[in-house]
Amino acid sequence: MSRISMLSSDDVTGAPGRPLVVDLDGTLVRSDLLIETAFFELARDPLSLFAICRTLMRGKAALKHCLAESAELDPSALPYDEIVLARLRQATLEGRPVYLASASNQRLVAAVADHLGMFSGWFASDEKINLTGAAKAERLVTEFKEGGFDYIGNDLADLPIWAKAGRAIVIRASSPVKRALAQHTTITEVEYLPHERPGWRTWLKLFRVHQYAKNALIFVPFFLAHQFSLQSTADVFLAAIAFSLCASSVYILNDLADLQADRRHPTKRKRPLASGTISVLDGFAAMPALFTISVLIATMVSLNFLAVMLGYFALTVAYSFVLKRKMLIDVIVLAMLYVVRLVAGAIAAQVVFSEWLLAFSMFFFMALALIKRYVELAVRVDSGLPEPENRNYKLKDLEIVAGLAAAAGFNAVTVFALYISSDTVHSLYHRPQLLWLICPILLYWFSRALMMAHRRHMEDDPIAFALRDKNSIIAGAITALLILAAI
Repeated sequence: MSRISMLSSDDVTGAPGRPLVVDLDGTLVRSDLLIETAFFELARDPLSLFAICRTLMRGKAALKHCLAESAELDPSALPYDEIVLARLRQATLEGRPVYLASASNQRLVAAVADHLGMFSGWFASDEKINLTGAAKAERLVTEFKEGGFDYIGNDLADLPIWAKAGRAIVIRASSPVKRALAQHTTITEVEYLPHERPGWRTWLKLFRVHQYAKNALIFVPFFLAHQFSLQSTADVFLAAIAFSLCASSVYILNDLADLQADRRHPTKRKRPLASGTISVLDGFAAMPALFTISVLIATMVSLNFLAVMLGYFALTVAYSFVLKRKMLIDVIVLAMLYVVRLVAGAIAAQVVFSEWLLAFSMFFFMALALIKRYVELAVRVDSGLPEPENRNYKLKDLEIVAGLAAAAGFNAVTVFALYISSDTVHSLYHRPQLLWLICPILLYWFSRALMMAHRRHMEDDPIAFALRDKNSIIAGAITALLILAAI
């Protein structure tokens, strides 16, 4: 397929019907390839951030060119907008030529155009020219003459192009875009295409609100210390809120870094950013907003708590871009992230963090992290997928991962049994003998979790599974009652 610049003006004017030109980012594709390629490069090599900043000083066109050269874009996995695709197919059936015009780099635009196979030609940015706004409008007018084409777009940058088009066709327009279109005197023919807006449930899915249950760990040191006060209770609640919002910002960051890998995954491809139900631009904007709010709330608890939360944020960022690709180091880091929540809870409640709790939680959460990896590998084995690109595990590691998970889980039970025998327990509980009944419950739960993962009845990480699993809920309730009875 040739670039539009390769076509003569006679070929263009001789085409039957008025040409229909469509934008790429945010229009034909419910994503932004500049953000995607930037995060792909950062995920591949975090130190490339410095090279990206240096390249940006040469202009946006140079940055897009540099990122496109190293990007491994799979055009078949992109979240195309079906409404826009239907409009393009209708135009081709009517004998109208359709063209792709994008500010993205020519390498990426060519890949998309070749994949779809419906375009008469395409326009794109190169190493020197950033084809957006007025520059794109001038290029289209040169090729088709003013008013000689219809244009489908979505952003304020498309306003100069709509002003030169015969018809402005708009999709996913924000309120500022709609106001600008209404106030623009030269744009008289405007058509709005229907589209679905992300609801609050979609945003909650992006924030991974179901993962907030993990932050209940912040309350554990508070309850185990048996030192309750109104101030400490309020601080622990604020700490849990701050950690939840901070975690959401990192979840979005992780989703941006894993976009292409998620789109090739049988379940993760349904995530809001990977599927395009929420644009990567909106997700990118939500990330610093959530983090800023979490920092403000954390300062209300204490500066020490803020320091721990910032350490958690730094560790999760390191995990997202580097450590999750390191075999076994990734699961150790995941376990540490859970332990950090316990430490944060102790600091928020101003209680001493027990060494017994530290030892138990490291083994306990190491087991959960390994079960999570087991589930991910099992999905790939059953689906016939290749070995994960963003994890340093082989499909043949499945049995070893299960064995390590069992060992870590049973070690956690051993530590708990030793804790019950310690003098610390006798000073905190009036009936510590009741705590021994928790040991068989833990043995049952770990064993059953591995069995459910092996039988492919666990589709998510073990904590999310436990929150939905009836047997796990009953085991947790009995454990809580035993602890209360032992006090």
